[in-house]
Amino acid sequence: MSDADVLLIHTDGASRGNPGVAAYAYVLEVGDETIEEAGRLGQMTNNQAEYTALVKALEHASRLEVDRPVVVHSDSELLVKQMRGEYKVKNEELRGLYTQASRLAAQFRHGVTFKHVRREKNRRADQLCNEVLDGKRELTTEQLLAEYQAKQQPSKTLDDEVLACLKKAGAKPSAEAVWRQLADLLRTHGVQLPR
Repeated sequence: MSDADVLLIHTDGASRGNPGVAAYAYVLEVGDETIEEAGRLGQMTNNQAEYTALVKALEHASRLEVDRPVVVHSDSELLVKQMRGEYKVKNEELRGLYTQASRLAAQFRHGVTFKHVRREKNRRADQLCNEVLDGKRELTTEQLLAEYQAKQQPSKTLDDEVLACLKKAGAKPSAEAVWRQLADLLRTHGVQLPR
């Protein structure tokens, strides 16, 4: 079977901080057509971001109504082995995403094959994730709306989290210890700090 006979998908998810600010990306290749999508996800682990990228890619692929086998390339060995049934999904936070991905994969008449590849073989999806996390990629209207809605949910403010961080540091923490905690907190809120 040649590449022209399959729907080829490259997925990637990334989290800075793990858990931290996360992004997803996927590239769909159908014949001569290439479709790319990437976006921010908010706070989650790297594995959650990897699974979210897979779910979003399979959802998009299912809308294409392509009548051909699907091959998914991912640089996440855990995701690939779990989707193949070689590893059990023990993490509760991943179980729902795994179930969702499995249901989507089952919808493809010709099946879905999952292949683990090195990062350099998944370069474009990895690049798209990093562009999102570095703020170099413009978001679609749909992505901006989703971000706006997520921000409307009640959550702790940065002020609340900084105060909690300082209280947690104790009575006489070193300036370095306080800075490390504050820097980690700021990074989880998407603030770019020099290292």
